[in-house]
Amino acid sequence: MNFTAEQHAIIRSSGNIRINAVAGSGKTSTLLGYAKERCNAGPILYIAFNKSVKLEAERKFTFLELPDVKVETAHSLAYSYIVKGSDYKVRRNGGYKTHEIVEILGLKGYKQPHTGFIIANHINRYITLFCNSDKPKVQDLNYEEFLSDARAQVFARNYKALILQQTRLFLDKMNRGEIEILHDFYLKKFQQSSPILPYKFILFDEAQDASDAMLEVVTRQSATKVIVGDTHQQIYGWRYAVNSLEKVDYPVYQLTRSFRFDHEIAALAYRILRWKSHLGLKTEVQIYGSATTKQGAQRVILARTNVGLLSKAVELVIEKKEVKKIYFEGRIESYTYADEGASVYDVLNLYLGKNQFIKDKLIAAMKTFGELEEYIQKTEDIALGLLVEIVKKYHQNLPDYIRQIKEAHVENHEKDKAGMIFSTVHRCKGLEYDEVTLVNDFITEDKLIHLIKETGIEKVNKDKLGEEINLLYVAVTRTRNILNIPEELLPKSNIHVIRKPDMVYSGGSFDAPGRGKPSPESSGSLGKQGLPWKTRDDDQLTVMFCERKSVTTIARRLGRTTSAIRARINKLELPDLYGIDF
Repeated sequence: MNFTAEQHAIIRSSGNIRINAVAGSGKTSTLLGYAKERCNAGPILYIAFNKSVKLEAERKFTFLELPDVKVETAHSLAYSYIVKGSDYKVRRNGGYKTHEIVEILGLKGYKQPHTGFIIANHINRYITLFCNSDKPKVQDLNYEEFLSDARAQVFARNYKALILQQTRLFLDKMNRGEIEILHDFYLKKFQQSSPILPYKFILFDEAQDASDAMLEVVTRQSATKVIVGDTHQQIYGWRYAVNSLEKVDYPVYQLTRSFRFDHEIAALAYRILRWKSHLGLKTEVQIYGSATTKQGAQRVILARTNVGLLSKAVELVIEKKEVKKIYFEGRIESYTYADEGASVYDVLNLYLGKNQFIKDKLIAAMKTFGELEEYIQKTEDIALGLLVEIVKKYHQNLPDYIRQIKEAHVENHEKDKAGMIFSTVHRCKGLEYDEVTLVNDFITEDKLIHLIKETGIEKVNKDKLGEEINLLYVAVTRTRNILNIPEELLPKSNIHVIRKPDMVYSGGSFDAPGRGKPSPESSGSLGKQGLPWKTRDDDQLTVMFCERKSVTTIARRLGRTTSAIRARINKLELPDLYGIDF
């Protein structure tokens, strides 16, 4: 494998390190090189983010003939230590539903309607919070601090003692084996058991979305540890993930060059991340692209929410009939169900007053649609809230729309035959596509600034808004070639490659849809020798600038004068984009 200087530095490093790797920067290849360099130095553990990443990593390590590398997810590792050989029964189909917790704990008889259900929902979230934390006891956590909705906070405060008591009781029932245990539960027991892992090296991938529990397991080991991730790709804070890259005090290495996209997408991604400066958050980042334009047919619609995604599917498949075959990343059914299994059809029947057809016990307990909305406010049940928004948008037309979308949907093995792929950002994490079109349901810079002014910088939820910015950054960096982005989502500050923020990006320049003309920066600017600056010239210039090559060296390699190089560097705003003194 041909490695960059940044990759070589990581591969040849010693001791514990952390790697901040931008999107598409060859993170996996670097870890493969790191492992191969140490193939005879002792056993290596690679901790992958999920099962699909685990299987792909196993294939790659096997291909390189590295038998001393063991690939696990955090949960598969914990399972082998805690569940295997025990009498525990693992709950296979997700977590416990709210009505099941009500029945198990006997949360009934309250004066106010649905109080037992609301308490059960908070217990469920409290369990998830504790199991992902590194705290030894439930009472070491102040659950209310992790709620953002005022009504949910008030309810949790009023029932604080009861929620804590019942949470501990439910955990005890799992610990005793009286009820099935959750995946997060055996991960927590694994952390509390203080395991000593028999590995010389531990490679901890996607650390920006790790749990505190698993991070504590890893950092406790005597093995040499490599913590890898992208600070700005943390998008699972709602699952109580933590940014491990910022929680360990190891020497920092960078992977700043993306092999997925070119420097113009890199510039856009950089400008979006700069929005964090409005929140007073760290925005130090170097990211530049070195990929060249390539042809491909894999097109995707990316949205922040299920509501935005289904709306776009209705528009393209049903209203405009532009796409005949589609594919939704993950099961298409998952977009119409809440986390606990409530169906969008149950919510619709409640909305239409057809309560007799409701199957889900939680929804069936609601007499009116307003009661359901009040329940969501008091619990911050985001997934159920999204179903409510879908129903309010399409109401009685919804069943027919979903039927038509399902009829157009191809099977998993026929994904390559789909004319369009649909996905939320969370479901396409780690994936890339030839052409990306963004739905206009992400945060914008105008919305961010307005919210800060309205709420006040002291009161605004900086972590939550920072994650909203991360979602747009992750979405933008899924493209290998073409990016179709609504004008509203573009940064307010101009990017040197944008001629008119209208905004189709097509492998080399941003321009108004359908024109196909090059931007002034890519074709109209001349060096002192009279040679036009082309996209590939700018790519080479950007790469060499970020590698800190001298102006003389760059001029010699590009066949231009040093004054032309200096002028072009300033024209492209490279010092500002990449934070490099010039």
